[in-house]
Amino acid sequence: MGFTQAELDALKEAYAAGALRVTHEGKTVEYGSESDLLRRIRMIENELAAASGKARSTRTRLSFSRE
Repeated sequence: MGFTQAELDALKEAYAAGALRVTHEGKTVEYGSESDLLRRIRMIENELAAASGKARSTRTRLSFSRE
């Protein structure tokens, strides 16, 4: 599925405004939570980076505890 920078920008604008409903190119999508919207943003960012040949770095944080 091909995503556009304009679609990503619309999602980021909605996230910044605290909105869960996004309208882009005549289509409206309502996300269930901010985390759902943020997951979609990250997925599109990764796909656009891969399409442009730029690998997006990821960071994982692990924590362990012995009690």
